[in-house]
Amino acid sequence: MKRVSDGYVVLGRILRMGFIPNVATFTTLIRGLCMERRVLKATKLFRKMIAFGCKPNLISCGTLINGLCLAGNTSLAVKVFEEMINGNAAFGHMCKPNIVVYGTIINGLCKDGFVDKAKELFLEVKVLGFNPNVVIYGSLIDGLCKNGFVDEAKELFLEMKSRNINPNVVVYSSLIHGLCCVGNWNEAKGLFIEMLDQGLQPNVVTFNVIIDELCKKGRIDKANVVLEMMVQRSVNPSTITYNLLLDGFCLVGRIDDAKKLFVSMTSKGCKPNDYSYNILIKGYCKNGSIDEAMSLYKELVPKAIRPTIVTYNTLLAGLLHVNKVGDAQNLFDEMKVNKVVPNSRTYVILIDGLCKNGYHSEALEIFYNLENCKFKVNIEIVSCLVDGLCKAKRIETAWELFEKLPHYHLVPNVVTYSIMINGLCKVGQLEKASDILLDMDKSGVFPDVVTFNTLMHGFLKNNDMPKVVELLHEMAQRNVMPDASTFCIVVELLSKDEKYLENLNLLPSFAVKDPTRELHDECK
Repeated sequence: MKRVSDGYVVLGRILRMGFIPNVATFTTLIRGLCMERRVLKATKLFRKMIAFGCKPNLISCGTLINGLCLAGNTSLAVKVFEEMINGNAAFGHMCKPNIVVYGTIINGLCKDGFVDKAKELFLEVKVLGFNPNVVIYGSLIDGLCKNGFVDEAKELFLEMKSRNINPNVVVYSSLIHGLCCVGNWNEAKGLFIEMLDQGLQPNVVTFNVIIDELCKKGRIDKANVVLEMMVQRSVNPSTITYNLLLDGFCLVGRIDDAKKLFVSMTSKGCKPNDYSYNILIKGYCKNGSIDEAMSLYKELVPKAIRPTIVTYNTLLAGLLHVNKVGDAQNLFDEMKVNKVVPNSRTYVILIDGLCKNGYHSEALEIFYNLENCKFKVNIEIVSCLVDGLCKAKRIETAWELFEKLPHYHLVPNVVTYSIMINGLCKVGQLEKASDILLDMDKSGVFPDVVTFNTLMHGFLKNNDMPKVVELLHEMAQRNVMPDASTFCIVVELLSKDEKYLENLNLLPSFAVKDPTRELHDECK
């Protein structure tokens, strides 16, 4: 009846009447507390039970372990499990775990990502002479797949079949999902067909896995066919199913089809949630239809759906992309009124958008306000502002900010360094830009192809060809892979003077690693 508190009242009456509660009394209350997710109180009651001189039995231990695992408190569940195994003074030697308890703890460990520990217990199950059942195999296969060990999961799948343990829909769904995650679509499809041949009815999770993979591959029409198959097999699509399809339509730019599907959801018994709205809002913003995106946003409050930080970040980026700076600032104010706390991504979007629209002073003001309100600024926010200032040729301000990074307890990364090098190169401060390359080495930050290309472009514009050749050699020594821009620099270098061809003996070593062989041959 879900009246656990009243159960405690009855326990009090039992004690007042001089009766001694037994293991069944405590187990019943522990189960009730676990049902209400009050697992810490259930654990305390479990300890009190021992203090009352009432030894836990297999059922009481299993009940608590199951409750702890369901609540995600696996570490505490493992502790209780180990107490059972060790047979301490409280438990005696009569309370050894059975196959159900092993299955519960293995499932909990797998869900929390402790797959290695789960594998240990799985081997222990075999050593003790228990026969692992479909639930244990399914838990371990699911855990292995979610942690990227799909080959191990396949081996277990074959093992269970060799033991005449028929995989159920959960096992098939887990393995299909794992195969999709590692890009093995053909094998996943074959497993789905095998599942149908075995007479197993796929559930909504199975169909969602298949639809998700098809959508990610851009095969949205095939995904729609799978949706029709769901309906034909009397499997009701969930909101997640529709969200996957919405995302798929938006991914391939079919925003009108996405809107039709969105409208049809309610008539098919699925209510759109905040995630559904966010997908469609993002699709409209990507398509440049910001007015439609804002209309969807205005639908949220009347439908009692709370806008999330994702909603606001998507809309802010969309508004700033189409130069609606005033609307973006108003939305940012509205966001704070609605008590949605801006995150680092919000400030990156705002600062980047303001800079791209020429509002550099406003971007700086937002940044300094962050410092005043003690918001923890990260390197992405600073890099974004430095980039905007460099592109506006406000190099001095950008340099001051770059030099103040230790004040913010921040260490520049390769992106920050490359941005600053690019800014200095554009205003001809090549020596200062070269010094930054040396600073990178001192800081233990490795320059990448963008860093080298940026510096080489700067020296090329300044007609300092020997320096370009020197940087190419340094790039080769550091095993930094060239890209198309690198080869364009080489072409420009040779077009200015072919004498540098003899000095570029590093190009053959690049050719081995560079996939754009045709472009490389042209350069030669």
